[in-house]
Amino acid sequence: MTDSPNVLELVSVTKKFGSLVACDAVEFAVPEGEIVGLLGQNGAGKSTLMNIVMGLYQPDSGKILVQGKEEKIRSPKHAAELGVAMVHQHFSVIDALTVWESVCLGDKLVRKRYDPKAVIEEVFSLAEKYGLEVNPHSRISELTPGQRQRVEILKCLRRDPRVLILDEPTSVLTDEESIKFFDVVQRVVEDEGRAAVLISHKLDEILYATKKVVIMRDGLVIERFETEKAEAGLLAEAMVGRKVSLRSRGSAFGVKDNLGNSTVEKLPDAHEIQKMPERTKDYSQPILRIENVSCTDNTGRQLNSFDLDVSAGEVLGITGAEGNGQSVLADILSSLLKIDSGKIYLDEKLVSTGIPGLMSESGIAVIPEDRHESGCALDLTVAENLILNRLDKLSSWGIISKEKRNSYVSGLIKKYDVKAFSAGQLFKNLSGGNQQKCVVARELAAEPKVLVAVQPTRGLDVGAIEFMVEQIKLAATSGLAVLLISTEIGEVLELSDRLVVMHRGHNQLELSRNDFDIESIGMAMAGESI
Repeated sequence: MTDSPNVLELVSVTKKFGSLVACDAVEFAVPEGEIVGLLGQNGAGKSTLMNIVMGLYQPDSGKILVQGKEEKIRSPKHAAELGVAMVHQHFSVIDALTVWESVCLGDKLVRKRYDPKAVIEEVFSLAEKYGLEVNPHSRISELTPGQRQRVEILKCLRRDPRVLILDEPTSVLTDEESIKFFDVVQRVVEDEGRAAVLISHKLDEILYATKKVVIMRDGLVIERFETEKAEAGLLAEAMVGRKVSLRSRGSAFGVKDNLGNSTVEKLPDAHEIQKMPERTKDYSQPILRIENVSCTDNTGRQLNSFDLDVSAGEVLGITGAEGNGQSVLADILSSLLKIDSGKIYLDEKLVSTGIPGLMSESGIAVIPEDRHESGCALDLTVAENLILNRLDKLSSWGIISKEKRNSYVSGLIKKYDVKAFSAGQLFKNLSGGNQQKCVVARELAAEPKVLVAVQPTRGLDVGAIEFMVEQIKLAATSGLAVLLISTEIGEVLELSDRLVVMHRGHNQLELSRNDFDIESIGMAMAGESI
């Protein structure tokens, strides 16, 4: 054991996958009482590094010290025993379980059984302490994405870790929840002598919550900053290796005007909105029309007599507080839900709902909110994911032409700059940004009439967000009708020709670009009539 102030320290850690060096002699340390930010583009090596710390991967060389003692971490269970815990970006909770069952899953059993009352009391206590309200009796399947993330965080904090690794912990939390969460984590880390690693693409969060920032690129540590001496533009440029178009910071930087940092772009005020470029195209001929549609999903979320239309070349932004029917709308347009009443028309033709694949065949492409849930098949290859909606075009008599497939796939990989070892690489081994590129490539290659983009920049780095924003603009320019469903207000304001605010399944407010008004949008999100 060494006399070190660091609770966690990685010394010259290297990890290779074939010829790819995912982590190259990385030096990384987290002192007691501090939160250290870990930044980098998707595929920079951040996740690989933390998976090594969690025992999911073994390093090829280098060493790991936990509380000054060198450890060979064999598994996540071993990591937990050493006091290292991680909140993962993608949910690991099980839909069929209740909150309290999910939180205690993996506990050592006493007399071969759990003590529900004790666990439930503990969940209530932790939720109150950390400001993460959730009902212990609720089933996971009934929760919103934000509530599921709270369960993930509570599950981790309940293990009372010395080292807390937070991988995009606030990706689906509200601004207020995020601020409260970071305030609590800072207090706990400083007062109780713990340490934390924050992996986030929201640079305002890094600037707000951390004391030091380490930036990785292509498996290497490129820069180290004292947070108080850093600013968002500097961090973004270090991450990407070039100057970034920061008008897209509305989404890249979290669009938060209350995290207390003047370097972060805020929501535009009334004067700035007036200066947004006007768009004078004729949008009088809708491609997609939704008339008086009502629908309830299995969690009770609803659309209530909902109307909407979007025209060729138009970007229609749909926003509102999460859980007000946006996910129901997206699921209907993905053929995942059948409507209870109302009608949907595409190019003036009535389209049936709830029939698998029919919306796609009719010309509606969807970039889903959670690509792991409904946008890809993680255990298939990159090539197999890219051709999922084109099998009939690439096959004859039910047999896929290898030559046609290879030509088609290589063309998409090149066009959309997908970083993969090969087309045969498993999809789950791609970075999040490259997975999103594949989903976009597959959907746009089908030559749709309508593109539905649901939370398209969530969890992406500044470079990937820049790519995503550009693809949405190009889609509209090429004549597609674009439906942008997002809780990132800055993103919606930047990209939309019209904007609809949803509240409790209704169209609460509709504004054209020239009439965008932050105060009215905020009031509509709260359910007030304008």
